[in-house]
Amino acid sequence: MLGLNDNPAAQPLPEKEGHVSRGRLERLLKAGHFAVTAELAPPDSALADDVYARAQVFDGYVDGMNATDGSGANCHMSSIGMCALLTNVGYAPVMQISCRDKNRIAIQGDVLGAAAMGVGNVLCLSGDGVQVGDHPEAKPVFDLDSISLLETIRIMRDESRYLSGRSITSPPKMFLGAAENPYAPPIDFRPYRLAKKIAAGADFIQTQYIFDIPKFKEFMAKTGDLGLLEKCFILPGVGPLASARTASWIGKNVPGIYIPDAIIKRLESADNQKKEGQKICIELIQQLREITGVSGVHVMAYRQEEAVKEIIQLSSVLEGRVPWYPGCEHDGIS
Repeated sequence: MLGLNDNPAAQPLPEKEGHVSRGRLERLLKAGHFAVTAELAPPDSALADDVYARAQVFDGYVDGMNATDGSGANCHMSSIGMCALLTNVGYAPVMQISCRDKNRIAIQGDVLGAAAMGVGNVLCLSGDGVQVGDHPEAKPVFDLDSISLLETIRIMRDESRYLSGRSITSPPKMFLGAAENPYAPPIDFRPYRLAKKIAAGADFIQTQYIFDIPKFKEFMAKTGDLGLLEKCFILPGVGPLASARTASWIGKNVPGIYIPDAIIKRLESADNQKKEGQKICIELIQQLREITGVSGVHVMAYRQEEAVKEIIQLSSVLEGRVPWYPGCEHDGIS
């Protein structure tokens, strides 16, 4: 009977001393490469081919793909299902876990199941409230929050036990991630909250959209002063803005996202606002790369996924390196 890992492309990398997973993303970051991850929108479908078609848009330009878990409290294909499919063909997905929908029993079981299927990365999130999604009548759980979720999986991984204390015979080899929003008030508290997440077990951090470079530099400087830059990998979030109108709406309605007036005015004066938004994204990536402590970028190109290839290509941040994709013989990571 054909097993999940009978596909040669799905075989995890050999174990490496000092690594907590056998996945490509951890190997890449610890080797000092500038990493590119992207948000992969789940389909409203039960077809595996629909997942593969969405992933193929990023082939050769993305090192990891975040399979979102009910983002915005809206129902889609599950993150664990998407990650199992993507891992089976060799991609390096990042499974997201939202505390909104499951208690600690279900979450710990999902972590073991995902690890057994070869998933090596997980992003721990508290999750959006059900009132903002398409099922406002749903019952929220929030048995854990993002910090206690990180600690839970770290205990499973490093101490081979459940939260109950019961032993795990084979622990999940997971590279643990968390989200951070440098612009969310109170801003002065954000580096300290990041410190709590790192202490709980975060190995890498993906941030909310970054549009204001000077403000982000301040955040990174304070993070460095706390000695956190040596303890985790930070990937600031970037994404192309479709129009000045979109930028204005996001800035006014999405908590913690600050878009400078100069960017909105630049979009307003452009002949092709979507193209200008992509150009701004490229420039931001290039500027972020020069900031001490930045290990990569996380691209969130909602409804512009097809533009990611050109954005990464023109940013030149890969420096000729080709991230693995089906058909790629070797990406230089061993």
